Amino acid sequence: MSRAQTIVDRLVGIAEEDGFDAHAVHVLIDDESAEYHWSADHRRDVHSAAKGVCVLAIGIAADDGLLDVDAPVGAYLPGCSLGQGVEDVTVRHLLQMTSGIDLPWSETMMTDWPDLAAEFLSRPSRGRVFQYSNASTYTAMRALQSVVGDVPRWLDQRLFAPLAIDAPVWERCPNGWILAGGGLHLSTAELARIGQLIRDDGVWQGQRVVSSRWVQAMHTDWFERGTEPEPAYRRYALSGWDGPGAAWRLHGAYGQLLIFSDDAVVTITANDHFKADRMAERVVTTLEQRESETDA
Repeated sequence: MSRAQTIVDRLVGIAEEDGFDAHAVHVLIDDESAEYHWSADHRRDVHSAAKGVCVLAIGIAADDGLLDVDAPVGAYLPGCSLGQGVEDVTVRHLLQMTSGIDLPWSETMMTDWPDLAAEFLSRPSRGRVFQYSNASTYTAMRALQSVVGDVPRWLDQRLFAPLAIDAPVWERCPNGWILAGGGLHLSTAELARIGQLIRDDGVWQGQRVVSSRWVQAMHTDWFERGTEPEPAYRRYALSGWDGPGAAWRLHGAYGQLLIFSDDAVVTITANDHFKADRMAERVVTTLEQRESETDA
């Protein structure tokens, strides 16, 4: 039995033992893969795991010289009035959630104002203060749209087609812009391909899709949140959360997880918001236990 299949079998048992409402689990270790599905592998919203795709997209544009992540975001959205201090907010700050602009997430944020990006940028910045909000990623992708045109159409050729992901749906706001930090619909298999691209440092089947520096920034460019009580939410980089343990992850609502640990990446899709953190911890523990058994 392959290492990947062993991990899948253990994770299936853990999910069922804990009553974790998973759709599927996919494990890739080195070049071995295995998966298990509790339900058909339909495309579903990957929620905030889409933020990782946003970083890849902006990285590809930066590689092409189309966008500078360290340039003020206002330079890409000249029609927006800027609040006090926002002239110093860069695209990188938006991806890292450190713009210091106060506009917390709400279910109606895409329809509460005529233009969410304009509302976001019109508010003052408190400096490099962390606030996790989809408004931040949404505004970053509006900046990208200003240089590449329609983002999903552009990504079809630059990211999705190389990974055999055929024109995925990305939900849009009433103005026609993608939701960015959520609303991207992928199957578990497709999300796992995104995970493999990230694990392999931006290379897919021998071809470089995005520079290594953008993949590395997902899990090295950490912002320390200080007093955050939950260890798994104390450090955030460009879309990635630090932990559990020595691993790092992309983490979408309701248990959409890409967990990276050395040469392993575990992809989970689910409908279980409250048990996702425990499941992530048990994934990492299972990987560590398997590694210890291999070394013994």
